[in-house]
Amino acid sequence: MAQRPKSSKIAPTLFKATRNPAPREKSSIEFDRKRAFELVMDLMAIPGSSGHEAAVASYITSKLRQAGAPAAAIRSDTAHKKSPIAGQVGNLVFRMPGSLRGGRRMLMAHMDTVPICVGSRPKRKGNVVQSADPRTGLGADNRAGVAVVLNTALEIFKRKLPHPPLVFFWPVQEEVGLQGARCARVRLLARPKLAFNFDGGTAEKLTVAATGGYRMQIDVQGVAAHAGGAPEQGVSAIAIASLAIARLVRDGWHGLVEKDGRTGTANVGVVRGGLATNVVTDHVELHAEARSHDAKFRGQIVSAIQQAFRDAAAEVRSASGKRGKVRFDGRTDYEAFKLADDDPSVLAAERAVRSVGLKPIRAVSNGGLDANWMTAHGIPTVSLGCGQQNIHTTSECLDIAAFERACQIALHLATDVE
Repeated sequence: MAQRPKSSKIAPTLFKATRNPAPREKSSIEFDRKRAFELVMDLMAIPGSSGHEAAVASYITSKLRQAGAPAAAIRSDTAHKKSPIAGQVGNLVFRMPGSLRGGRRMLMAHMDTVPICVGSRPKRKGNVVQSADPRTGLGADNRAGVAVVLNTALEIFKRKLPHPPLVFFWPVQEEVGLQGARCARVRLLARPKLAFNFDGGTAEKLTVAATGGYRMQIDVQGVAAHAGGAPEQGVSAIAIASLAIARLVRDGWHGLVEKDGRTGTANVGVVRGGLATNVVTDHVELHAEARSHDAKFRGQIVSAIQQAFRDAAAEVRSASGKRGKVRFDGRTDYEAFKLADDDPSVLAAERAVRSVGLKPIRAVSNGGLDANWMTAHGIPTVSLGCGQQNIHTTSECLDIAAFERACQIALHLATDVE
C-alpha cells in the first residue's frame, strides 16, 4: 500500500462498523497453508521497488505455468511505458474461464514495494514474520497481497475447485502514485462484475472509500549573487520557498487542514537547491501534495499553496528591484471515491469475512489505493487487508494468522457464488 511520492499512505481510519448477523464459520474454506507461507516468504525476499517489478512478475508467471495455466491466458500491458518513471514491466493479468455460471470476479494486488524493503530477508519469529536485516522493511506491503491472490489461483488449479470466470490482476507502481492501475489496459480485465483489492491492514477491514490526491512540483527561480561580496544583488530562491512554507504553516494550509468544516491534508515533502554557502541560491525545486475527500476543497488547498509561493516571490527583492519567479507543474494522482453501502463487491466481501469467523468492518482511507483508479475505470473495488503491520518502516511485520485468514477470504470470494 502507497509511500506516495500514493502516494504516502496514511493509515485508514474506521468510520463504520457493519451491522450484520453473528459471524458464521465455514470450515470448508481450507487451503495449503504450507504452500501459501512459502509463497509469501519467497515474494517478500524478491527485490522489486516501483519500476523494478520484473522479477516479481516472472515469479508469478512461473508459478502459474507450473500449475497448468496456459501461456496465452497470462498477459501483460504497457502501463510502465505510460508512467512518469517508466519501468521494467507492465501490469500482469491472468484470466481463468469459469466452470460455474456467474459474473466475472477480479482479485488484485500490487507487485511493488517501497525502496526501504529492497534487501529484505524475511524470517519467522513466533506468530509474525519480520526482516532479519534491521536496516530494511519486510515488504509485506504488498507481497502478502500478491501471495494471497496467487495462492487463490494455485489452490483452484490444485483442487479443481468450481468457480465463476475469474481475472487475477497484479499492477505495478502502486507506491508512486498508483501508476499501474492508472495506466492499466482495462480491456484485458474483461469487465469484472465484482472486484477485490488485497493490500494492507487486518483481514476483517474492508476499505470502501479513499481520499483523492494532487501532487505538484514547484520551481522557484531567484537571482544568483556572491553571498559575501554582494548579497543584496541576489534573490534567494531558498528565502522565497521558506517564506511560502512559513505562511502555509501559519495560516493553517500545511499538515492537517481544517477550514469551515472541511478537512484535508497538505505537505511540502521535498526541497532541493543550493550549491554553496557563499552563493545566493538561484533555484529551488520543491515537491508538494494536497489530499481531501472533497475535490473542491482539495482545489482550494492547491490554490493556497500556489498563492503562498507567488506572494513570497513578490516579497523578496534585490537592491535593484529584481524579483524571483515561481512555476507549478501538477496533476491529480487519483480521485476520491466511496462505494455504495449496497455495492455488490462490498456485500460479497462482508460475506467472505463472516465465513471465516470475523466481523467485517468498513473503513475509509486517507491514502490512495489502486481501488481509486479501478473505481474511476468503472470497476468498483473494495480493498481487504492481509495482516501487514507498520508498513513503510523497518519494523514492518506480517501477522501470519491474519495472512491465512486473508487466503481463506480470497478463496471464498473466488469460488462462492451465493
